[in-house]
Amino acid sequence: MERLPGFRDFYPEPLPHNDVWSADARQYIFDQWREIARRYGFREYDGPPLEPLELLTTKSGEEIIGQLYNFKDKGDREVSLRPEMTPTLARMVAAHERNYKKPIKWFAIPQLFRYERQQKGRLREHFQLNADLMGELHPAADAELIALLIDTLRAFGLNAEDFVIRLSSRNAWQEFFKNGGGDTLHEYAFFQIIDKLERTPLDESEKKLSALGFTLAQVNTFIEAGKPTEELETILHNLAARGLKDFVKVDYQVIRGLAYYTGVVFEAFDRKGEFRAIAGGGRYNNLVKLISGGKVDMPALGFGMGDVVLLELLKARKLLPKFDAPMDVFVLIEDEALRPVSLKLVHDLRAAGYAVEYPITPAKPDKQFKRAQELKVAHTARLDNDAYVRIRDLKTREEIVTGLAGAANHLK
Repeated sequence: MERLPGFRDFYPEPLPHNDVWSADARQYIFDQWREIARRYGFREYDGPPLEPLELLTTKSGEEIIGQLYNFKDKGDREVSLRPEMTPTLARMVAAHERNYKKPIKWFAIPQLFRYERQQKGRLREHFQLNADLMGELHPAADAELIALLIDTLRAFGLNAEDFVIRLSSRNAWQEFFKNGGGDTLHEYAFFQIIDKLERTPLDESEKKLSALGFTLAQVNTFIEAGKPTEELETILHNLAARGLKDFVKVDYQVIRGLAYYTGVVFEAFDRKGEFRAIAGGGRYNNLVKLISGGKVDMPALGFGMGDVVLLELLKARKLLPKFDAPMDVFVLIEDEALRPVSLKLVHDLRAAGYAVEYPITPAKPDKQFKRAQELKVAHTARLDNDAYVRIRDLKTREEIVTGLAGAANHLK
């Protein structure tokens, strides 16, 4: 029985072969995500993996259905596995925003599902760090979120030579479109063309732009000038004050294809250009109002960082730690008459916070010691009798004898 295409099995290290993913590496990524978000004052939330289909189409339109795992449930409801977390967040905040002081700073690590063609760095499921800041209009909030993104990537050992945050503004592009005589009915189509410039042949982009009354030369001139808007200048100065200037640059080629973005947008890319975007986000000041049917109007911004591209990048830069999962103690049971007291020792050491293993069934002493070495334990412990424990440091070969009650204190 094989797993479904586009989905993953996660195994503990060492991995049996290259076609599976590391559960240890996944946990390492989650731990870093949580720790940096905590330092920035973000609180963790979560929501259901199954949502009403209407929630997703309200945000993204009916065309998103082709990318979803959607179906009718046994209650005859149209539902879908969540393809992203932002609609869930908007629904949750709209329902209870009065209970939280502003700005709201929340993060989540959801598993997301999209039924689409598999590509390098893009599967049909992935885990993602979502960080969102709601209830603040000032560009300082944008800078705070971008700083969180930068420091999250730095936590993995990446630096300014490894990645860059490409900063842009939908407002700047709206001004360009308006000054160029563009029809507001075609504004989103124009944004879609800009979003795909790097992935589309030049003649095809020229043709599409021409149909909207623009030339590729006009667009390229605007991008190459890269003149920051006032809001982008504020963000750049804010990040420079933190010592993060080298991690960010204005790049109007970034526009983000999603329709709900309303202002500043940004994407994180590796400097060598070997991978898809590591992360991306921006302002979506109208989404909560849309989801709540106009009842709650709250500015918001956020970003998402998927685990697939990030893990590929960390592997390529050799920045993943070695996942040995060493044990602290292996309790040897050479005399089966001492097994009950040995089990008490095992339990007491675990209660004291140590990772402890022991032979579950009777085994020869040499086999037990071999198992202890395989587990890379720091110490072995063996009862001499029902009162005294012989503890050995396998690195220094030093050995002491202590009372049963003092074993945990000796290890400390």
